[in-house]
Amino acid sequence: MPQVSLEVSLEAFSNSLADLVAAASESVVRLSSERAQSTGFFWRPDTIVTSDEALAEEGDVSVVLPGGEVRPATVLGRDSTTDIALLRVEGAKIPPVVFSETPIRAGALALVVGAAAEGALAAVGSVAAVGPSWLSVRGGKIDSRIELDLRLRRAAQGGVALDASGRAIGMATFGPRRRVLVIPAATIARVASVLVSEGRVPRGFLGLGLQPVRLDGMDGVGAIITGIVKDGPGEKAGARQGDVIVAWNGAPLHGVYSLLRTLGPDSVGQNVTLGLRRGGEPLDLALTISERPRH
Repeated sequence: MPQVSLEVSLEAFSNSLADLVAAASESVVRLSSERAQSTGFFWRPDTIVTSDEALAEEGDVSVVLPGGEVRPATVLGRDSTTDIALLRVEGAKIPPVVFSETPIRAGALALVVGAAAEGALAAVGSVAAVGPSWLSVRGGKIDSRIELDLRLRRAAQGGVALDASGRAIGMATFGPRRRVLVIPAATIARVASVLVSEGRVPRGFLGLGLQPVRLDGMDGVGAIITGIVKDGPGEKAGARQGDVIVAWNGAPLHGVYSLLRTLGPDSVGQNVTLGLRRGGEPLDLALTISERPRH
């Protein structure tokens, strides 16, 4: 009898997971863009959230709706720093995902639902880690670090990550070494609202071309100035090609990426002090960060 009870429980559990995937699939779509195949999900009845990294940089985007209809989509905005892109399908009235209001915990069950030519894609696993807010390599603020322990197909990147209740906790994407990360609901809400109104998220701009360089006699990696944008913040501050940035507001620099990660939306308009080496001599420059120009 115990064995029968276990089999019934496992079957019920399996059926429950399949039901969650089927329900979520009503809001999940397959995306095609310039030889790139990925997944997205409806955030609003006519608006899709997907992974910016998985979306081709240019060209048309088509969407296969849950019923199989293929429709064109318009890119409303993209933010590579948080890996969020927003698409609109005119006239669509697809039920959007429902986001969970309960914080996810390490060890909890997690599912990712994607879409492919053969139908729904599902991955089941657990929440490996939950941590505080962090900055991506490109400087975007992610409201919490959620890492999943599951195997995700490339076509499911941009799919919806669910908790055990079937409510969305965010968007699944790939991190370093193909770790599966979740861009949480709070980040999606914050970034998507800006993309709807502005088409992009403002970022700080120094107007300097930078390359990493080893610092003789000093710990860490500096940033050598290889180019200067005319009338940009760097030129106005008096920066010169060949200057080496070794400090930012008095703190030692740890490479170009660490500098670029500071240029988030809140940096625009800030006054900073660049610690330089010019011809081997120390020099401080005051610089006001501007907004990165539109391209």
